Amino acid sequence: MKDSHGDLEELTPLSTPVFEILLALADADRHGYAIMQEVEERTEGTVRLGPGTLYGAIKRLREKGLIKERFDEPESGEQERRRVYSLTGRGRALAVLESRRLARLVESARAKCLIEAGVDA
Repeated sequence: MKDSHGDLEELTPLSTPVFEILLALADADRHGYAIMQEVEERTEGTVRLGPGTLYGAIKRLREKGLIKERFDEPESGEQERRRVYSLTGRGRALAVLESRRLARLVESARAKCLIEAGVDA
């Protein structure tokens, strides 16, 4: 898929941690710990991102221009500024592309009667 964001298709399929990070940032900017919490809550604990996995993936996503980082001023009682991450347009486009790829896979599984229509996977 060549578009204004370049060739994103070569980045798919995404690993589960990378896709989960993009999903966590799809509706809000978050700091690292908030990303870990959101993923764990949304997946009901089935996906847990450890710090090494999270920050390694964040580094690669930043290098590819898929997410960006900013520093927020410390909240009361905190001494250090927080790194907050957000999706770039390219990152959002990749998340959409991967979501569509996964939706096609689910539809194929339904067509093969592996998943009943209307049943959450």
